[in-house]
Amino acid sequence: MEILLTTIHIMVCVALIVIVLLQTGKGASIGASFGGGGSQTLFGGSGAATFLSKATTIIAIIFMLTSLSLAYMSGHTSKKSVLSELASPPSATTSSAQQDMPTDGQKEATEALPVEEGAK
Repeated sequence: MEILLTTIHIMVCVALIVIVLLQTGKGASIGASFGGGGSQTLFGGSGAATFLSKATTIIAIIFMLTSLSLAYMSGHTSKKSVLSELASPPSATTSSAQQDMPTDGQKEATEALPVEEGAK
């Protein structure tokens, strides 16, 4: 669904760019300065302005809807993390550092050993 919506969104973006670039500006267009007649156009004298403005409005609405839909879908998908799949270490077991420490009985045994004078 997301791939289809993304494809539609890209096509609407390109169509919106083309339609906006086809529209004439508020001032005199460059075609009018070279003698281009208004009645000789593809859409008629004022037909292009109304057709392109309606098409721009429709394409812009579709663009906004696809943008909002893609934003909603990206914010509400459950993406799995690598860290969430790792098992947490059990807290009840003793760590290796605690296992290496001698117990009270072992401490007494090591303190009772005589230290040689030459070992110092």
